[in-house]
Amino acid sequence: MRALTYHGSHDVRVDTVPDPEIVNPRDAIIEVTSTAICGSDLHLYDGVIPGVMSGDILGHEFMGRVVETGSGSTLKKGQRVVVPFTISCGQCFHCKMQQFSACDNSNPAEKQDLTEPLYGHPLSGLFGYSHLTGGYPGGQAEYVRVPFSDVGPIVIPEGMDDDEVLFLSDILPTGWMAAENADITEGDTVAVWGCGPVGLFAVQSARIMGAHQVIAIDHHPHRLELARLMGAKVIDYTQTHVLEALMEMTGGIGPDAVIDAVGMESHGFAPDNVFDTIKQKVGIGADAPHALRMAIMAVRKGGRISMPGVYGGFADKFPLGALMEKGLQLRTGQTHVQRYTKDLLRRIQEGEIDTTFLISHRLPLEEAPRGYANFKNNQNEWTKVVLKPGTAAV
Repeated sequence: MRALTYHGSHDVRVDTVPDPEIVNPRDAIIEVTSTAICGSDLHLYDGVIPGVMSGDILGHEFMGRVVETGSGSTLKKGQRVVVPFTISCGQCFHCKMQQFSACDNSNPAEKQDLTEPLYGHPLSGLFGYSHLTGGYPGGQAEYVRVPFSDVGPIVIPEGMDDDEVLFLSDILPTGWMAAENADITEGDTVAVWGCGPVGLFAVQSARIMGAHQVIAIDHHPHRLELARLMGAKVIDYTQTHVLEALMEMTGGIGPDAVIDAVGMESHGFAPDNVFDTIKQKVGIGADAPHALRMAIMAVRKGGRISMPGVYGGFADKFPLGALMEKGLQLRTGQTHVQRYTKDLLRRIQEGEIDTTFLISHRLPLEEAPRGYANFKNNQNEWTKVVLKPGTAAV
């Protein structure tokens, strides 16, 4: 089969690789019909996530048609399914508490020693996201083996297009959980750093959850316009002093809740960010958390911080004093996708949530390297790239 593989920083290629096979009884094989490039894929593309090996198949946002099942799978051949990026057994302590992204059994035992010394516990399994999370082949391919297929995939009703439901795999539940972690109540002001896909879905989710005012912060004009169309007020951080603007927009109090949808590769020329980026490039620092620092400083006393943005290691100059002295709450984590998919599918069917506005480009899988390069370098115009296996290159 054909699949998008990693060969080094900014070097991804579509190669011919072996087809996946059923390994365990609960496995299923999916023929991929749509797969997307995620903002967190760019962390792999930029070489800042360790444990990615040459030849690894990337991608964790995908859906398709069931073509083969193991004896323990509950799926049926021919069903269309969206597959969560989190691989979860459904039976461990964490899965029973619906903390699916903390599954104890999905990261193979031989891989768990890679992350336990760094994080205190081994990570769970994720598709296409380094050997730290199991080394599972990802979904930017013609076919994928899906472990624990009786737990993760959600069956899609006939008549719904891939574009309507593809983002149930990751970024829609991630934006929803980001807003949920902000503990939004009626009348709140919520500030969102980053108008990428997760940030935009966080804006949409915050509005649905009752926020009175949502303020989106970015510097890409088109992305800010998308946030504005969803009812957000916007701040271009290259034109405005963000903290001063937020204080003015909240009567001198600060936002009730803030969401960091940027993560470990913040942009801009603030001094702290310049130093973080240099350290990241030379390999002595993993994270550049400028957006998180700003969010902590901006939120009102007693406020809430939600951090869906991906971080991988350690951060310097973290405002721990502000976190404590202001009495702030911080909630974060990989998304418990399976907890949210049924409810979000219903909201899509009823027209409450739209996901298709985000898609700017659709490309054949064979053009995935071009998609990565543009999603990285032309973020204003390339808001979301959907790849279509089995279609001819143009």
